[in-house]
Amino acid sequence: MKFSTKSRYAITAVIDLANNSESSVSLKDISDRQSISLSYLEQLFCKLKNYGVVRSQRGPGGGYMLNKKANDISLYEIVVAVEENIDQTQCGGSLNCQKDKPCSTHHVWTGLNTIITNYMKNITIGDVVTSNEVHNLHDAREGSAHVS
Repeated sequence: MKFSTKSRYAITAVIDLANNSESSVSLKDISDRQSISLSYLEQLFCKLKNYGVVRSQRGPGGGYMLNKKANDISLYEIVVAVEENIDQTQCGGSLNCQKDKPCSTHHVWTGLNTIITNYMKNITIGDVVTSNEVHNLHDAREGSAHVS
């Protein structure tokens, strides 16, 4: 099971925003730091803004900010904001997988939906930002980590 590029990039961009939250952040800056296309970020942030995850500030020094505290934004909110569908069933939960009847594995996919949803709801942007693993990866990427 893979999340789409939309989800991955949206989560990465919101984490970048949280890590640089001293003022509003331009999408250009996020684009440069994360190597994500600026036009793609514009599409994602339009959805994130409409969903209430981020807010924008116009004018000089404008850009985007988190709309709530990082500890109040779950990864699930971000995924739902940018994805059309995160359901793992083929029928969208309508139980008509095979000739208008549920397939024999319907319960497997609905169970997976529940596990994924609960997992993503229980991780916040704040959790990711404060994670030592994230800081170590960032330091390694920036060349400031000392690997032993």
